[in-house]
Amino acid sequence: MIKFCSQCGSPTHFSIPGGDNRQRAICTVCGHIHYTNPRVIVGCVPTYDDKLLLCKRAIEPRINLWTLPAGFLENGETTADGAARETLEEAGIIAEEIQLYRLYDVPYINQLYIFFLCQIKGGKFAPGPESYETKLYKYSEIPWKEIAFPVVKQTIEEFFQDKKNEHFPVRMSEIERSW
Repeated sequence: MIKFCSQCGSPTHFSIPGGDNRQRAICTVCGHIHYTNPRVIVGCVPTYDDKLLLCKRAIEPRINLWTLPAGFLENGETTADGAARETLEEAGIIAEEIQLYRLYDVPYINQLYIFFLCQIKGGKFAPGPESYETKLYKYSEIPWKEIAFPVVKQTIEEFFQDKKNEHFPVRMSEIERSW
């Protein structure tokens, strides 16, 4: 909730601006409209041979659980560039052969996830500052009870299913609140 204007510091009030259909924080002095939009999370599904790389989180949320290398898209980045950057930062991977794979709408937490498939250049990887550990897994080795997020679990499951046919279609779906 935005209580003060980022332009002039004055208090805001919530109302529907002309031509809009949602309540927004509007400055009571300068009239600046403050829009809040979903956060975009980008990441990769890094593979080497028949294995998938996961990172053990060294930060909250979900510290000490396993995830795919991913994070928030930065201003000025393409989604593929952001995914490659996050993969390098979290897993020391130079991502090669990046291709769009999965899109998830997660409206109950105002997020959009975009995952790309990528190959691990030279098979080299190492944990970055946001990861305690990085490891390659076969399907049978995945620590399923220690996966950090529902979108990551679903992506891993679909990846290994697609791997059986060597067919990786781009899919889009919604993750609904599970509680």
